[in-house]
Amino acid sequence: MDLGGLLKSAWGNLPCLFMPERTHRQGFGMLMREPVSIAVEGLALDEVAGNWDWPEGEFGNAACLLAHGAGASMESEFMARVAEALAKAGVPVLRFRYAYAERAARAGRRRPPDRRAALESVHLAALKALRERLPDKQVLLAGKSMGGRMASLLAAEGTPCAGLVFLGYPLHPAGQPQKLRSEHFAACLQPALFLQGDRDRLCDLKLLRPALELYGGSARLEVIEGADHGFEILKRSGLDRDEVRADLVRRILAWMAVSLAPGAVR
Repeated sequence: MDLGGLLKSAWGNLPCLFMPERTHRQGFGMLMREPVSIAVEGLALDEVAGNWDWPEGEFGNAACLLAHGAGASMESEFMARVAEALAKAGVPVLRFRYAYAERAARAGRRRPPDRRAALESVHLAALKALRERLPDKQVLLAGKSMGGRMASLLAAEGTPCAGLVFLGYPLHPAGQPQKLRSEHFAACLQPALFLQGDRDRLCDLKLLRPALELYGGSARLEVIEGADHGFEILKRSGLDRDEVRADLVRRILAWMAVSLAPGAVR
């Protein structure tokens, strides 16, 4: 079977790579997706929308908080497909809207991202909601672009988590490689996985590699050949979007199995 066939197969049959445990979800039945409201404080809003993606049967030993990027909210196809695939592999996933995305959804028009303090406030509220629901799980902070950067800033500030996953870390603004967003890397002590396209205009790999040498914990970089910041692949690769996303999730699961395992070097 060629690479495309293998990845298509993996998408529909992602394995559970963690020690399974049976968890009774009272009242959920066979519910796979659960919309929730997440209380927030100190903002013009009282709550933001969230969405749980649950494993159908067995849970693993980790749960994932998945934050969206600046350009697309938690409902985007990319976010939904990644969350679904992680859940199928035994990883409960909580997605959430930042406050600006919540206001945009209510108003029916796009809004620019909030300032860092407001973004971090909502991110922490979502993390609190996850921990209240799954207090015994290791927590993975994952994010697409801006959402990943916010996760890294929180980790650098001392927010506890078991690991970080970056789906296209925005190392610098497009066309402005001199404005690096890596000054806090040394304070990040958690293991991290950086998934980056080699056509990403927001992350020059020649700049990311030396930045990762200063990362405080263990950092693994995996390059997706032909992918841009949104993990869109050139047609000549022969891969479609589902195959690329399946590959991303496979890489995440493989990394988690090693980095979050008992006794793993952090």
